[in-house]
Amino acid sequence: MSKADDLAAAARRKAQEAASRTKEADAERLALRDKERAAEAAKTARLKEQRLAKEAAEAAAVEATKAAAKAAQKQARDAKRKAQAEG
Repeated sequence: MSKADDLAAAARRKAQEAASRTKEADAERLALRDKERAAEAAKTARLKEQRLAKEAAEAAAVEATKAAAKAAQKQARDAKRKAQAEG
């Protein structure tokens, strides 16, 4: 039975080594997946920040344009009133 016990022990050891390699491969795969997810989340956050900054800049530009147009209208209106008053 010694030979059978040796064969069983060898088979058990081989199975344990295979299981160990599988666990290591799974751990590496999961670590890589987590790293990729973190990179994707960072990329998404960066792009969102850029989009929000762009939208804020565009909104500020629109407000500046509106303010300039309003000032130009007021100036034209004042010039017209002044011309009417002089005339």
